[in-house]
Amino acid sequence: MNATATDQLPVLVIGAGPAGLAAAAHLVERGLEPLVLEAGPAAGAAVREWSHVRLFSTWGEVTDQAAEKLLAPTGWVKPDAKTYPTGGDWADFYLQPLADVLGDKVRLGARVTGVSRAGRDRIVDADREAQPFVVHVTHADGREERILARAVLDASGTWSTPSPAGASGLPALGEKAAADRVSYRVPDLKDPAVRARYAGKRTAVIGSGASAFTALAALADLAKAEDGVGTKAMWILRRGISGSTFGGGTADQLPARGALGLAAKTAVDEGHADAVTGFRTEAIEREREQLVLVAEDGRRLDPVDEVIVLTGFRPDLSFLSELRLGLDERLQAPVELAPLIDPNQHSCGTVYPHGVNELSHPEQGVHLVGMKSYGRAPTFLALTGYEQVRSVVAALAGDHESAERVELVLPETGVCGGAGLFDQPDTDQQTDGGGCCAPAPALIQLGTATQAPSCGS
Repeated sequence: MNATATDQLPVLVIGAGPAGLAAAAHLVERGLEPLVLEAGPAAGAAVREWSHVRLFSTWGEVTDQAAEKLLAPTGWVKPDAKTYPTGGDWADFYLQPLADVLGDKVRLGARVTGVSRAGRDRIVDADREAQPFVVHVTHADGREERILARAVLDASGTWSTPSPAGASGLPALGEKAAADRVSYRVPDLKDPAVRARYAGKRTAVIGSGASAFTALAALADLAKAEDGVGTKAMWILRRGISGSTFGGGTADQLPARGALGLAAKTAVDEGHADAVTGFRTEAIEREREQLVLVAEDGRRLDPVDEVIVLTGFRPDLSFLSELRLGLDERLQAPVELAPLIDPNQHSCGTVYPHGVNELSHPEQGVHLVGMKSYGRAPTFLALTGYEQVRSVVAALAGDHESAERVELVLPETGVCGGAGLFDQPDTDQQTDGGGCCAPAPALIQLGTATQAPSCGS
């Protein structure tokens, strides 16, 4: 296929979430034809899975300008910019209307199972860049399809691949066998069935990011309710507790995010949760009808009824295996982007504005955007994704001046080393591995015991 014919093909976007639909809006604005493939049954399918969780970014911070322009002629009215939507609100009042406007440019129930160059596996050099991309798709009814595309933007996110409980990055021994008692999501305690699962029970919460904060605060509220007597949480941290553990607090430029960390702290202070520090899970063992967490050093915690694992997410790169991607060996993010988002270095709004230059790969025409571009790094905001797709689409349209002009100011957490910059549960995990402190293992209750030393102290 010649270059002219390839240019007539659509730009294929994987995922009808916030970044994917924003990319489609920018493509339409630039006169390019998008085709969005969404594996789920509705736009924002991943967001809908945490519809009960309230974002800590306002409506003014979670909509894209090109998308708003596309929606305006339909009579769509942007919600109050100062209010905080839930995941369900975001999906129902923004993502779904945007998908509706895009119409047949969005295909639902279409799962991408592979991407390559037409007639070229990753080994072949000859005439490679002249070939269009070939995208293998499996539809909800089992039908398979191949689609040719001029470029591919992977905005599929990381929600479908949560990280395990095991501190090594692999599932803990017995983790899969205990699947009936292990969850990787913030529980919706307004759902009667879910509420009954945790009410009056002991639950271990593993993780140190915003999702862990949300779960701890929710379980504390349940413990105070009439039907929640006896509810208790055990908070498992791989590192110690310092002044930055609970995020920026009142200094956070995203007030709701700061309040979330303070709510988690209150849950511990009031005795609704015990914090276990320096605990790196090696195994999950069954003991009658309960589970016992075992650390790498052999310590065993008291039995719990449920385990909630909130240790972050990771990208699914399996369907991109025939493409030549340049990914950082640690973060699995583009090599030019990785140093800018490394959680060992960046956590206070210090992520440098970035666009097409940092998101490019040896395979020209392929870009990982949105949360997936961050690999295993947790510090992500919707605004970051919108700026990414604006820059990438400008480059695809040949407007390199606009593509290079990347400007984005991110809110700071107010403290270094605290919770990352994120605003949705598919992006709100702070990595638990590594860190500058190596505290002695301890079981503590804040306000009643000495806190672990902070990093650098």
